[in-house]
Amino acid sequence: MPESQLEDEYDCVVLGTGLVECVLSGLLSVSGHKVLHLDRNHYYGGECASLNLDTLYAIFGKGPPPAELGKAEAYNVDMIPKFLLADGELVRILRATVVNRYEMQFMLCDGSFVKRGSQVYKVPCTEKEALSSNLMGILEKRRAAKFFAWAQDYVPDDPATWGKLNPMEMTARQIFAHFGLGKETIEFIGHALALEEDENYLDARAHETIDKIALYESSLSMYEGGTVSPFVYPLYGLGEMAQGFARLSAVYGGTYRLGASVGRMHFDAKDGFTGITIGEKTVKAHFAVGDPTYFPDRVRQIGEVARCICLMDHPVKETKTQSCQIIIPHTQCKPARSHDVYVMQLSEVHRVVPSGKYIAIVSTFAETEDPERELQPGIAMLGSVIEKFISVSPLYKPIDNGSQSRCFISDSYGSSSHLEEAAKNILGLYYSITGKHYDFEKAF
Repeated sequence: MPESQLEDEYDCVVLGTGLVECVLSGLLSVSGHKVLHLDRNHYYGGECASLNLDTLYAIFGKGPPPAELGKAEAYNVDMIPKFLLADGELVRILRATVVNRYEMQFMLCDGSFVKRGSQVYKVPCTEKEALSSNLMGILEKRRAAKFFAWAQDYVPDDPATWGKLNPMEMTARQIFAHFGLGKETIEFIGHALALEEDENYLDARAHETIDKIALYESSLSMYEGGTVSPFVYPLYGLGEMAQGFARLSAVYGGTYRLGASVGRMHFDAKDGFTGITIGEKTVKAHFAVGDPTYFPDRVRQIGEVARCICLMDHPVKETKTQSCQIIIPHTQCKPARSHDVYVMQLSEVHRVVPSGKYIAIVSTFAETEDPERELQPGIAMLGSVIEKFISVSPLYKPIDNGSQSRCFISDSYGSSSHLEEAAKNILGLYYSITGKHYDFEKAF
């Protein structure tokens, strides 16, 4: 739609077509809001777009891709790659809204792995795998079994299930000490199961970590009898999810414009956001939703994420899988770091590359001015690489919750291997905007 044909007033202007923005656009449209959704780019997805080969090479300034890589349209390369936890909040939102409506399909990840020393170990998914795993010795397995038995019985709202422990007051460090768990076992539980990125969780309230372990376990049991992994991934890349919610918004009256000439935002000293100029057209709106890049004066930078997208003609040797996650705990990196390094591998079964090709993406929280060196522990595991695409992205958080400015701004996507934080961001923003918790039972 030409900018001149836009209406004069909307309930909401959404800026950016990243996953968080598209989900909110869809949910708000379904709930009756009149939504105008804009993106300065000519493609969906924003920072988490899935790109074909030509666009990928162009964005990184590498010229035309080599002919031997095949057709550009056979590639759907995620700029910010992440798995979904099968029983996580984002999957719940998808089930309640777009999965059946648009026949979206997901594939299980073949396995999750963790590096220790020079070895890569599969994270056990069954009792049999746990008993045969070399990640722990016999005595340590017994202590860990007692911890897991307690954690499995734990019910957050029922103190009778806590035993002599109080995870609402005690730290994770104190809980682990109570069970006599060793350093390597704690590292395994915290980083491979709770999916913590650093050691800060050890001195936080233990219930947060226990809840994350419970989510990992419930995600394992969602499919295949809990014998593969807790992660799923959409066919054709994460961009498919953003487009699914964009279609949902359009069905419920949302107006979209890609390649929009997004101009000045307008504010009232008393009421906050009042509208925005697009090209030569100014429209009024009651509030705005958007990614941090549209609100540079209303966000603060909290760090950077380093990522390396690698095109390959073989899978990661140590895993022998079509898809996987590999966690390299920060203590296993040389030199030592404060944050873990993640490797994500995808293949033709996910419809993101042609037959015989693979994508591996290495990511971590940047701690120095040499991102490639920080990513090296993951890159070194890949073997020969056809091409590498290295990027460093700033991490932003809004400076307020939007209640006064009426600008509801999403968080940047961090270095974690999954989208659970993005799901929390979506539900938190939805509550801030509407004053109501999202009702999964009354999605439509």
